[in-house]
Parts: sequence; C-alpha cells; structure tokens
Amino acid sequence: MQVLGSKLQASLLPRTGARSAFRSAAAPGRAFGPRTTYTPVMASAAAPEAPTKWTDEETNKSCRGRSTMGVFVNSNYDSGNIDVINITNPRDHTIHEVELKIHPDPLCDKDKREHMQWFYFRVSNALDETLNCRIINAGQASFPRAWRGYNVCASYDRRHWFRVPTEYDGESGVLSWTHTPERGACYYAYFAPFSYEQHQDLVAEMQCHDNVTLEMLGETLDGHDIDLLRIGEDIEGKRKIWVLARQHPGESMAEYFAEGLLRRLVDPTDPTSRKLLRDCVFYVVPCMCPDGVFRGHLRTNAAGANLNREWAAPSMDVSPEVFLVRNEMDDVGVDMLVDVHGDEELPYNFIVGNHGVPSWDDKAAALFAQFSAAFCAASPDFQSERGYGTAPPNSANLSLCSKQVGERFKCLSVTLEQPFKDNADLPERKQGWSPERSRKLGAAMLDAVLAVVPKLR
Repeated sequence: MQVLGSKLQASLLPRTGARSAFRSAAAPGRAFGPRTTYTPVMASAAAPEAPTKWTDEETNKSCRGRSTMGVFVNSNYDSGNIDVINITNPRDHTIHEVELKIHPDPLCDKDKREHMQWFYFRVSNALDETLNCRIINAGQASFPRAWRGYNVCASYDRRHWFRVPTEYDGESGVLSWTHTPERGACYYAYFAPFSYEQHQDLVAEMQCHDNVTLEMLGETLDGHDIDLLRIGEDIEGKRKIWVLARQHPGESMAEYFAEGLLRRLVDPTDPTSRKLLRDCVFYVVPCMCPDGVFRGHLRTNAAGANLNREWAAPSMDVSPEVFLVRNEMDDVGVDMLVDVHGDEELPYNFIVGNHGVPSWDDKAAALFAQFSAAFCAASPDFQSERGYGTAPPNSANLSLCSKQVGERFKCLSVTLEQPFKDNADLPERKQGWSPERSRKLGAAMLDAVLAVVPKLR
C-alpha cells in the first residue's frame, strides 16, 4: 500500500525552564511531542535554604519513611499536559501547594484561539502528603463554564479512575482540589486518558480476531498511523456502518466508547453482533487524531486544525486524518455514521441529528427518531430530552463531520456526545462518568443500530 502523508524528523531541543519540546523539521518553530513538565522541586515559595543534613534515624522519624526529595510533578509522557509554576515542599512534609497551568494547543485558525482544557500529570513522592493543587489559568480554558460541577479524575494504577471533590472560583479563574494520596504517586486528569499507546494495544488486539481487518490509511503530520478497523465481510448488499471517535483528542471517553462497541462486535456468542455482521460491515476509526492525543491537546491536531471543522475541504497539509478517511468513505460508501465525542458542559448522553442539512426531510427525521428511541431503550444512561438545539432548515454547517457525511451520502448521520462530568439522570458518585460506563454505552448502541438497519436504505 502506498503510504500517504509525510513522516516528520524530530530532534531534541535543550530544556527551557520546566518544559522541553521536540521540534518538527517540516514546521520549524512549532513545538510538538509530549510537553515535558518534569519539575525541579523548590524548598519553599521563598528563596531556597541550604539543605538540612539528617541522620537516617531523624529522616525516618520526621518523614515516616517517605522521600526527603519532596513532591514532583511530571507530564512528560504520551497524552500528558501540565506546566508547573511552583511547588512548595515544607520541611515538615505536611501540606504542599502545587501551582499549575494547562498548556494550550497550537493556534487554531478556524476557531481563532489556542484551545485548552485537557490536563494529565503525575504527582510523585506523595504518600500521605496533602496536596493543594491549583490550576491558575482554568478561567482561560475553552469552556470555562464547564468547571462548574466538575470533579477531577484521579488514579493510582491508570486503570481505575475515581473523582476528587473540586472547586472552581469564577472570579479568579482557579480550579482547585485538595487530596492526600494513599500511594507514592497519583495521576490526575481532566478525564481518564486513553493514550496513543492504549490505542495501539486496542487495534493490535482487534486485528487478531478472524472477522477484523486492520488497515492503515496513511500517516498524520507527526508520522502516526491512521488506523481503520473493518469488522465483518464487505460484500455487496451489506449496509456500511461507520463509527468515528476522537476527532477532538481530549475527548478520551469517545475511544472508550469505541472500545466497548468493538469488544461486543467481535464476541461470537453475542446474538446482536452476529445478526448485525450478517447484514452489515462496520468501519471503525477508534482514534481520528493520534497526534493531538500523543501531544496532550484538547481539540486540535499537530497543525492546530480542529478536525471536526475540516470535512468540507480537508487537505493533506492541514488535516490528512479527515482527507484520508473521507476518501475511504467515498470509495466504500456510507449507510450510517456515528461520530463520537464528549461534551464539557452538559451532564448527559445524547445524539445530535442532521436538522438543517439541505436533504433533511420527514423520512430522515423519522429514522433519527427511531434510532434515538431504540438507544433510550437499550441503555438507561442514554436520553433524548436534553442536548443541543436543532438547526433551522438549510442552515447546517457542512464543514462538520456528521453534517457533511449525512448530506454527502444522504444517510443517517449523528454526533454522539458523552459527559466529562456525570450523567445527571443516573449519577455515580465515586467515578462520575467513567471508562467503564463509556464502554457499556458503546456496546449498548449496537442494539439501537440493529433496530434501524432495515430502514437504512
């Protein structure tokens, strides 16, 4: 297969302050790669004092066996994002003030802003230490109203994520939480991350099933693979069901949703999946924006493109992810599309229809309503009462994925939104909306797809 796109050569630059960066040879001056925030520890907010020499006995007595090096913060890994402003490490090792900033995405020309809201970092040497964490530029985030009612995600093993009570001061624009970790290191994130490494594990696992084909459509600007999973045999007469996830890289719940859907589809004992694959072939892109995922972006790819605004006129220079996927759609066809996202503000799961596209008619409206009702029946975590408003006739923005695809192929095409917070109709206090619930929602959607398959053509 001819590989499209260009692989960028990267070289390591010298450290600058608390952050190092990689530089793209194809785009000089643009920082990329995981932004390093390996943080030098400060003895206090004031000028550092000479180190105290303790005996082993004094160290054990004063620090109860914990590190005398103080608390560290680091996000120098796949999907990490945070800049460290200051950490105070008092000698009594009791309460640490951790002052942070979210690092923004590159400038998005179409949105006229540098998006930011995603964060993900580790605090080390933190066992039984009280951490007062403050993100001081939260008020400058892309969706500052979303901090209301939000609780930060935390984990010790990066598999099970729980919520820590969090406060937002709208006047100062500071997001803060206090937590005393029960392990030496604790991870904090805007939502449970689904890293590029996890994505690679997922597609590698899926291709090992007999009815799954993995195809690399090409490369991103940073040289990552654009992966397409085809589930089922593509023969004449079968409906073509497309599922895209993670056009916005910070919406990690979208790939958990795709994971749950995929695992159910490849289960040979599941009658819904068996019947679907008899009549349909699924095309799933679990991660549309691997560059943004790896870099720790909220909404953009390596070039600063918001992929969900590129579908009317994608290009290999700015949005190869969309260019290559849309070309594949043109080649094989589309009978149904679900574009999976996450919504920062609304605490509900819902879908957005194609009201406003030129081809929207009574038949399209009835099919959308049937799918929505079937989804409600399939999962109590899904609802249809709350969501975005409907667009007036002929007013839809055809640069959006679901609008462009729905109009291009005259098919059922929806955007699915999940919350960053929780499902307010069915809250779960310890985890809020979580990877586990995203996976279950993805699996449940197959029942709704099955309900509308006969009417897709």
